[in-house]
Amino acid sequence: MILVVGATGLVGSEVCRRLAAREIPVAALVRASSDPAKVAALREQGVAIVEGDLRDRASLDAACRGVSAIISSAASMPFTYVPDVNDIRTTDVDGMTNLIDAAAATGVGRFVYVSFSGHLDIDFPLSNAKRTVEARIRASGLEHTILRPSYFMEVWLSPAVGFDAANATATIYGLGVDPISWIAVSDVAELAVESLEVPAAVDATLELGGPEALTPLEVVSVFEGVAGRRFEVQHVPVEALVTQQESATDPMAQSFAGLMRCYAKGDAIDMAPILRDFPIRLTTVREYAVRHVGATTPTG
Repeated sequence: MILVVGATGLVGSEVCRRLAAREIPVAALVRASSDPAKVAALREQGVAIVEGDLRDRASLDAACRGVSAIISSAASMPFTYVPDVNDIRTTDVDGMTNLIDAAAATGVGRFVYVSFSGHLDIDFPLSNAKRTVEARIRASGLEHTILRPSYFMEVWLSPAVGFDAANATATIYGLGVDPISWIAVSDVAELAVESLEVPAAVDATLELGGPEALTPLEVVSVFEGVAGRRFEVQHVPVEALVTQQESATDPMAQSFAGLMRCYAKGDAIDMAPILRDFPIRLTTVREYAVRHVGATTPTG
């Protein structure tokens, strides 16, 4: 049985879908407060539901018994953050530590952790949390895989961060001239599932990106071609992001500013070594744009 933690989130729900489609026994760890519609959707796919909470070690011990592997993409950001309830400390650090300890204590065979790119390396709460958890996993004695994806298309090319294709507007952090290996959630999920079987993934930390590194301004051009219209582009200077991070009092706000600062300096990842061991086809930005905008490049 594979236990998926963060199963109602972007990556976790896709991991569950892919495991169920392969007819691999899979269980989803969900909180009592999880969205009933999302839980129902998991059940309809044939996913077993296990109630538990990262803040409740006893519930994790129970959930981990008989589990051969865990895939965890649980995170408080960006959509479920609640201070002192589901935040960087309670979920991303303390909760993940509880899960690692429960997995080690109950004899789980493999732990796959979805972190984020190693190039996101400045000091901010979420980055510090991810690196703390990575170190805890390596020290746990668990056979493990740490996945470090770059910027998700579904988040960073969406209205949530100012990239609004429907209204042809885009907010760019920094000058927009440094390339980023934008990656699709579905590809991260596929790599997480495949890592359970690929020998090269054992006790490995894998930097993940899409098939091409494009600057934010190049991404805008791709969307303009697909949508057949010009985008209005607004830049946020790095200096403003530094000020935003330094003046923020909430760890989520500090972390978003930190992520934007890292975006501004780029995150290009060479996927050739990974694809030798994981021969999957990665989603391009243009393919994402076509699906998202619902149009094709104009002709003539």
